[in-house]
Amino acid sequence: MVPVSRHGSSWLARYASKPFVALAVLVMHAGFALLLIRAFSPELFEDTARGIRSVLTTFEVEPQAEPLPKPPETKPTRALAQEEGASAPPAKQARPRPSSAPSPRVVLTEKRAPPVAGEGLENSAGASEEGAGSGAAGEGVGTGAGATGQGTGGGGRASPTVKIAGDINSARDYPRAGRQARLGHSVIIDLHVNVEGEVSACRIHRPSPDPDADRITCELATKRFRFRPASNARGEPVPAIYRWKQRWFCC
Repeated sequence: MVPVSRHGSSWLARYASKPFVALAVLVMHAGFALLLIRAFSPELFEDTARGIRSVLTTFEVEPQAEPLPKPPETKPTRALAQEEGASAPPAKQARPRPSSAPSPRVVLTEKRAPPVAGEGLENSAGASEEGAGSGAAGEGVGTGAGATGQGTGGGGRASPTVKIAGDINSARDYPRAGRQARLGHSVIIDLHVNVEGEVSACRIHRPSPDPDADRITCELATKRFRFRPASNARGEPVPAIYRWKQRWFCC
């Protein structure tokens, strides 16, 4: 039974509004009760103490292994694209090193036409270097051009006179005095070729405006020209006439 004060309220009611004070009072009373039990009944005290200890004993709980710390969340780093700028200037185009074989040195010699030209007269008017004598067939000096020509030759395989050496092609062979008179003109001469292939005589067949040049042409042809003599049908060398045309021209 709860004691009531003279004011009509219990002592617990006074401390009801103060829970800590009430708890302290209860603990004090419990302590006095334990002391009394120990003094008068030690066995009961031991049993009571064991019960209280069993109630108040705290069980040690093995601490759970702390979870490994989560690795810091790494945000995927996006490779920063290099700042796009202006494109680099185009690379210099490799140009092959010019290599060329040295151009061969060509020495051009101005080939000027000789101021004078001589040409043998063939059957068709004679422009080749080796002219043909007009009396190349038969024995003796004739004007025929073959085995059946007008000469005294009598048929067979005859051969004409052939010039094999010598020429007249220099302006220095003629005097400067008559240069203007002979330029652009020509002279035709008949050369008598003996069986040795030499000129034995010269005759002007068609003269030029310069008689001195005509005479010099005969002299030079007689001195310089050499021939393979004509032959008859039997292959024997025979004298013949070889016609030569000498021209003079400018530059």
